[in-house]
Amino acid sequence: MINTKKAARKLLALTILLLVTSLSVAQSLSETHHYAIEVAGARIGTMTASRESRANNEVMFIQISDVQVNFLVYKLKVYYKVVSLMKNGQLLRSTVEAHTNKGDFSSLTEWTGTHYDIRADQYKYSRRATETRKIDFTVSMLYFSEPTSHQRAYAEYFGDYFTLTTTPRSSYRAQLADREDEYVYEQGRLVKVIKKNALKNFVIRLLD
Repeated sequence: MINTKKAARKLLALTILLLVTSLSVAQSLSETHHYAIEVAGARIGTMTASRESRANNEVMFIQISDVQVNFLVYKLKVYYKVVSLMKNGQLLRSTVEAHTNKGDFSSLTEWTGTHYDIRADQYKYSRRATETRKIDFTVSMLYFSEPTSHQRAYAEYFGDYFTLTTTPRSSYRAQLADREDEYVYEQGRLVKVIKKNALKNFVIRLLD
């Protein structure tokens, strides 16, 4: 009888452990895409875009770029990391770290409960602003969702919005002042980003 009770307790403990483990896995689902960054067909860096679903309806987006360019008259080294936290479909906080051969830069967007405090300090770009409207779609999310029902995307780097418009070739043009990117989707999956540049366009191409 004693052995039976011990066995029952062990079985119960094991069952609880399995349930907790399964719940933790279910609450921390993640998805990652890898991209090559190219200029004129030459690979100059990599990008990783990740999305992690957490408990309490939170979703974390992480985007990391590592680029090195060395032309005769143009040198560029950039390590760029964006972390954005969404909850119930609303951006709560985003941080941007940029480490470059021109210096270190950062951006922060944070929901205070009534508005967003926005601070962007990037290379040759600075912005201070507040925003009362809730941000529900960001540039980081473009790597996981085709913006079929969105006309703009919040750019964490700039602390401002890109305007989204469709193109004749079923892609999306993102414009912010004189900056323009193009996002190309196939069957709802982002396969290429073209970042327009006066010297050379940067192409971000899906690897997996």
